[in-house]
Amino acid sequence: MALLRLMALLLGVFGTSVAVEATEAPIQALLQEHGEIIAKSSRKTIAPAIDALAASGLGDARTVLEKWQAKELWLRKADGRFFFVAPHGDGLALIDIASGAEVGTAGKRELKQLKPNSGIRGMIGAALVQFQLRDPDPAERALALDAIARDAEASHLEVLRSVAPDESDPVLRARAERMQRLLTIRFDPDAASQVAAIESFRSDLGVDVRAALNPLLTTERRVAVEIPANANLAQRLTPGTDALPREAAVALLVEAGALPPPIDAETRKAVLVANIAGGVVGGVAVETLSTDAARQTAYDALAAAGLAEPAPGAAEINAALAAHVFFDAFLLQNPAVTAAAAAVLESIELTLALNQTADLALDALSLASIYFLAAIGLAITFGVMGVINMAHGEFIMMGAYTGYVVQLVVPDYTLSILLALPLAFAVTFGAGVAMERLVIRWLYHRPLETLLATFGISIALQQIAKNIFGTQARPLTSPDWLAGAWVINDVVSISYIRIAIFFLALVFLALLLVILNRTRLGLEVRAVTQNPRMAASMGINPDRINMLTFGLGSGIAGIAGVAIGLFAQVTSEIGQQYIVQSFMTVVVGGVGSIWGTLAGAALIGTLQKGIEWLNPSNTLAAQTYMILFIILFIQFRPKGIIALKGRAAEA
Repeated sequence: MALLRLMALLLGVFGTSVAVEATEAPIQALLQEHGEIIAKSSRKTIAPAIDALAASGLGDARTVLEKWQAKELWLRKADGRFFFVAPHGDGLALIDIASGAEVGTAGKRELKQLKPNSGIRGMIGAALVQFQLRDPDPAERALALDAIARDAEASHLEVLRSVAPDESDPVLRARAERMQRLLTIRFDPDAASQVAAIESFRSDLGVDVRAALNPLLTTERRVAVEIPANANLAQRLTPGTDALPREAAVALLVEAGALPPPIDAETRKAVLVANIAGGVVGGVAVETLSTDAARQTAYDALAAAGLAEPAPGAAEINAALAAHVFFDAFLLQNPAVTAAAAAVLESIELTLALNQTADLALDALSLASIYFLAAIGLAITFGVMGVINMAHGEFIMMGAYTGYVVQLVVPDYTLSILLALPLAFAVTFGAGVAMERLVIRWLYHRPLETLLATFGISIALQQIAKNIFGTQARPLTSPDWLAGAWVINDVVSISYIRIAIFFLALVFLALLLVILNRTRLGLEVRAVTQNPRMAASMGINPDRINMLTFGLGSGIAGIAGVAIGLFAQVTSEIGQQYIVQSFMTVVVGGVGSIWGTLAGAALIGTLQKGIEWLNPSNTLAAQTYMILFIILFIQFRPKGIIALKGRAAEA
């Protein structure tokens, strides 16, 4: 009876085992099918297992791949079954990879942790992309497209073709379709599909497009008796030209075995030394071997006697050059694909050149607006008063520091900038009036003394700023809505701060024109500018006009300081970076003329950016060339682009 119960128990155990095997989860069965290569974890052999999981269509495949990539997949040594694990006392709890249920425990020695190296993890990551592209979360799908862009594979092409039409997000759909066309160029074996994809990128400025097209035009330099019929010819070369120097052509012939290798000077010398006998080598006296021609004659004699390797002579080389053709051939055999790639790249280069010109023009316009803001106050004081104010840059500095102080008190960056602009004007207006009343008014018609005095004031103001704020740069932070740049395409972009400065310059241009042409103050300023004695006889107080004009010019410099401080480092020397350009802008444009200052700023900004583009590695050289140009310009037009009549013009 006991024996019967034992047999029944054994039958029950074996029956359960058979049932377990019969109901093995598909994902477990698939892993065990490739268990040997998974356990080995060799990058050379692992691909079939990863591909099988990716193509299985099983819902558990993504989880298994992610766990495997994260080194969280374990193999039980006894039966080759795969599990996830969790800590359990001194051992590990076994978690079924299909159901996620705990199915037992095991010691660490009974299990093997799968630890894929970086190469295998990369392969797993590539396989996971197709699951991520179908993820309901748009952020996951975007990450999948990023992964493809970093490390695309041929298998991704079909996945993109299947998911791109069903993508609900228009931005992601556009990215997926673009990526699909790029991968078609790289991996699709059908030439017609490649050509169609290439043509779709005509005039596209994306760097990724050029990265996909340039490899298609890779060439190899070859030499042959005649050009092979199956060669995809890029260009035919003539020896002795810049494209193929004679020495390079001879080297190709030697490499192809059409010519024996030339004998270099060291080898020839060694052969000659080894064959000296009785003061003679090759029939030539040793003392006469002072020229290369004599040494070559001796070597040729040795070669004729079989004592040295023969060197190809000029006649032999010329004959070999004449008997062979030299050409560059595309590595890609299909001429339709290479022709399409070359045509599209040429179109892209043209579009790129136009956009680079547009980007350069935007940069020049931006720089011109900065110079205009920095110089307009100087144009007013210099034009009306004839005062060379070397402290003008320090008014710019005072404006920038005013903005910094306001931001310390008002943490809202938008509100602080809006408050800083009028406050900077008020501070520098007051400083300008004080400077005019205390110093400048006593030095009229004495330009050298004025220059020296304002230069001394400039140094003093810089030192005061260092004593108050220190020597380190202080931040003047722009609001969030000014962060970033307006990106038109991969080539043309401009920061929002530069755009804001451009519009600020336009506002000040319009405001100054209104003040000078539509107000009593403007009328009096123009009267004093043109003829101060006649203006005084008409009841205008030139002394008061000079004070207000100097204050106005200084106040505008303060506002320029706030604008410049948004993108430049706010230090005590910030104004010195613009003082030279400000004077050049005023002088080139025409002293005292608002429109002249605008024209001078445009000319200086364009000239500087143009020179920097021609010589990008040397900013100092660009500044030097610009100053030389301006010196020559003033020689031919000393009164500037727009000459102004009056006291400033006479000065």
